[in-house]
Amino acid sequence: MSAALMSAGRVETRPLPWTRLWHNSQAVAVTVALHSAVIAFLVLGWSMEHEMAAPAPSTLKTRLVMMPAEPVVAPPEPAPQPVVVPPSVVETKPEVAKPDPQIQARKLEQAALARKRVEEQKQLKEEQQKMAQQRAEQAEMQRQQVAAEAAAQQARVAVDNARRAQQAAAAADVRQYLPISKQAPDYPQRALDKGIEGDCTVEYSVTPQGKVESPKVVGDCHPAFIRPSLVAAATFRYQPRIVDGQAVTVPGVRNTFHYKIR
Repeated sequence: MSAALMSAGRVETRPLPWTRLWHNSQAVAVTVALHSAVIAFLVLGWSMEHEMAAPAPSTLKTRLVMMPAEPVVAPPEPAPQPVVVPPSVVETKPEVAKPDPQIQARKLEQAALARKRVEEQKQLKEEQQKMAQQRAEQAEMQRQQVAAEAAAQQARVAVDNARRAQQAAAAADVRQYLPISKQAPDYPQRALDKGIEGDCTVEYSVTPQGKVESPKVVGDCHPAFIRPSLVAAATFRYQPRIVDGQAVTVPGVRNTFHYKIR
């Protein structure tokens, strides 16, 4: 019973919250008052020292003296201000974007193809020009050949016409100086032994008396047939050619002897 009473007498009492807040506010108020007093003391002491250190005011006496007027000096010209050159403005070029390698390669390939096409067209044009020149040369050669053939044909026609005219003239002459007698030549024995055959033409002139003068062999003639042909021609006799009632000499009369073995 006594132990229970003793334990009951020792029960502790805890302060209330509002009492704790009160004690704290008192402590804050005391602290603020102390700081305010210290600051006021410091300010008051500084102002008293400043008043004690201030000197007594002194009296200044002035006397007015008139001085002669000085010449007016023109104010100095202001010094030229240095010209400030503004800093040069460097234009900054925008950065050029680097081309894409694939696009660049494609452009190079297209340029190469274009150059190749130009070269091929140039070669084709040169070949066409060469072919045209060859055609022109061939056409010129053909034209020259045609012209040469035409000239040769004309020459042949002229020769034929001349031969025909000569033959016509000879026929006319023959009609005028018909042969009276012709003796065949003797066949050379050596030509007979060797079986040689051929022709021999003799040219001569017919005199106004109808005799053969200056016979000679013309053209190709075997040597074995020359002498008998000349001997036979010398024996020919013709009717003289009469021109304007007079007998004339007829030059260039020809006679061909044919030597054949029968």
